[in-house]
Amino acid sequence: MGCVCSKQLGATRHEDISLLASQTFFSEAEVEALHELFIKLTSCLNNDKFVTKEDFQLILVKDNERRSLSAERIFGLFDMRNDGAIDFGEFVHSLNIFHPNSSQRDKAIFAFRLYDTRQNGFIEPEEVKEMIVDVLEESELMLAESTIDSIVSKTFEEADWKKDGKIDLEEWEKFVATYPLTLKNMTIPFLKDIPRTFPRH
Repeated sequence: MGCVCSKQLGATRHEDISLLASQTFFSEAEVEALHELFIKLTSCLNNDKFVTKEDFQLILVKDNERRSLSAERIFGLFDMRNDGAIDFGEFVHSLNIFHPNSSQRDKAIFAFRLYDTRQNGFIEPEEVKEMIVDVLEESELMLAESTIDSIVSKTFEEADWKKDGKIDLEEWEKFVATYPLTLKNMTIPFLKDIPRTFPRH
């Protein structure tokens, strides 16, 4: 009886991996390797099924005392079911956006949603400033407020061609098409060769 159960569990796991591979740019071998990585990651966090917001903060920022706006936003986008935890399926689907084969449009939409911290369908100057300040604090870099304001103003001068003081998705897509380096961090090259990067032991 135990053997039958373990065989059924193995089959279910294989079906899940096949399904995830069919829905993403990852091969079955790459999904398997991502599963190994996910298990290693979550076992360090005292569970093996999901990553909570606190776990995610600790992984990205290495400090769960300081609030990180960017970590919160990334967690919110990875947490597709909006249930306060990232499971393996959400982990794979979210990483798929960062795959080198993922479309620029998908990357642009993800980045847009990241900057749209108020989730109202627009990127506003205050949101860009908050994200810049947050990233600088995480990197332990200092910039004068006037310099940050100048970066925000320049961004809106270039991107807000409707001149309504906010950037909508259409404007954002035109902006990132003109300045593709804006999405540079949206591609993780090693995702093309996960099994070699994270070999199974």
